[in-house]
Formats: sequence, structure tokens, C-alpha cells
Amino acid sequence: MFEDSEPLPVSALNQLLYCERRCALIHIEGVFAENAYTLEGRLAHDAADTPGYETAAGCRVVRALPLFSRKHNLSGRADIVEFRRQARGIDQPYPIDYKRGKKSKWTNDDVQLCAQALCLEEMLGLEVPAGAIFHARSRRRREVPFTAGLREITTAAIERLHELIQRGVVPEAQLMPKCEGCSLHEICLPELSGHNRCWSAERRTLFSGE
Repeated sequence: MFEDSEPLPVSALNQLLYCERRCALIHIEGVFAENAYTLEGRLAHDAADTPGYETAAGCRVVRALPLFSRKHNLSGRADIVEFRRQARGIDQPYPIDYKRGKKSKWTNDDVQLCAQALCLEEMLGLEVPAGAIFHARSRRRREVPFTAGLREITTAAIERLHELIQRGVVPEAQLMPKCEGCSLHEICLPELSGHNRCWSAERRTLFSGE
């Protein structure tokens, strides 16, 4: 479907659904900055970022598993994938993603995990019906079923991500409550977006002679 473009990172879907401008600044302009939230999130991944595997009763655990999808032209890495032995002798993949805080108000975390499942299904030829998000602060797992609805949202987000990157245009800033916690706040400057529109209107009036 996206054979003419370079593979995009699965993690970019999370950025896209959080804020398209943030996604474009990172993946088109190459801009990134740390803040307390991104640092905390990075530290939450440290335990899962070292490649390796271990076994337990009825389960094989693989850390930092590389992912790819030719169909969706994505690549990435799963923090952890548990391969759970089923009665019919099949090891069913169960992806687990690490996040720093509690459940997000938006679908971005669930979509990122679902995209990992799509990659695993294509790579292994096995159904991946569910996964989980490990929230570092509460140290609890939240199971995420990969329903038809979530899969539809995920595939639509993948299409939108490729469209955004291929177009190569950074969207205009829009001031929203979630801007306050964004690590790119000082670069994006969404507070100026309204002023920019006012100046554009005044400039058109000034030079049109109206």
C-alpha cells in the first residue's frame, strides 16, 4: 500500500494521534526536545530495552523485539512480547508496551500497541487478539483487546501518518490544553498561532487598500 515511501516508525502513530504538528516537527523537521515527561517515559523503558529472552511456565518472554510490516510500511520494536503456549501447541504473541503514566484520555497508546500487533501478525502469520500496556507509575498492566474498531482506527492512523510525511508540510499550531505538557512547547509556540492569524488578516487589509 505504501511501497513508494520509507518505512515509518510505529511510535510515530502515537505522536500523530497526540498532535499532528508534534509528529511533523519530529519526523519531518527532525526536531526533538526532552522534558520531565519524556525523560520519565524513557526511564520506564530501560528494563525492556535490552534485547533478550527468558522462559517461564508456559510462556517465553522476548524483550526489544524488532517489528516490521511490508503491508503498512512500518518498522519498530516491541518492548516485550510474551509468547504464550496454547493448548494446540501454538505460541500466541502478546505484546506489552511500557508507558510512564496512567491511561491516556486519547487512543494514541492503544493504537501504537495495536500497530505492533499488526506487525506481529504479518511477521508470524498468527492471530494477535490482545496485548497490554504496563503503566510504570501504578506498576499495573492494562489489557487492550484488538477489536475490529481499534484495528480500523489504527489502519486509518497509518494511512494518515504516511500522507502527512509524504506531503512534508508541518501543520499550523493550535493551542490546546495538552500543549502545556508537550516537550516541544517552547519550539512550537502554540500561543502565537492566534496572533499569526490576526497579523495575516491585518496584512491582507493593509496591502489591499480596503
